[in-house]
Amino acid sequence: MARLIYSAIASLDGYTADPAGNFDWAAPGPDVHAFVNDLEREAGTYLYGRRMYETMAVWETMDVSGEPEPMRDYAQIWRGAEKVVYSHTLTGASTPRTRIERDFDPEAVRRMKETAAGDITIGGPTLAAHALRAGIVDEIQLFLVPAVVGGGTRALPDGLRLDLELLDERRFASGAVYLRYQSR
Repeated sequence: MARLIYSAIASLDGYTADPAGNFDWAAPGPDVHAFVNDLEREAGTYLYGRRMYETMAVWETMDVSGEPEPMRDYAQIWRGAEKVVYSHTLTGASTPRTRIERDFDPEAVRRMKETAAGDITIGGPTLAAHALRAGIVDEIQLFLVPAVVGGGTRALPDGLRLDLELLDERRFASGAVYLRYQSR
């Protein structure tokens, strides 16, 4: 059975975007980007909310020919994955291999996990909050960057209680730290 993995880059104080909605402080360096690529290579499907999808969709058409290898590699990984976007406002997908669902249905995601050939990632803290509260997330992968932004969009929802087991950790030259947990 496939795993449902929530992965996020967050500030040390736990935010994926600052109060103004910016996340430029979270841009991964080449070593973090290459590490993320290796993790993403195992995923066959990405689940996104509308905002995260619109942010990530640039990977479909971005000219990466002059970019560093980790960016070129990620573009290929992203383009090859299936995408499911949960949105009440999008009328259609702007990228291939993408379908729009109106409502997030935890039971449908459970069925998807049972039949998927590769792991499934869930991107975006708002959508991930629904999956976390439904108890269907198998792993949480956090990349904490050495920045404190003082507020914004929380990586993990308020009011959620989870007991986790640390599976892996890694420190990067930039000061970023990778933490991988599974639910107990």
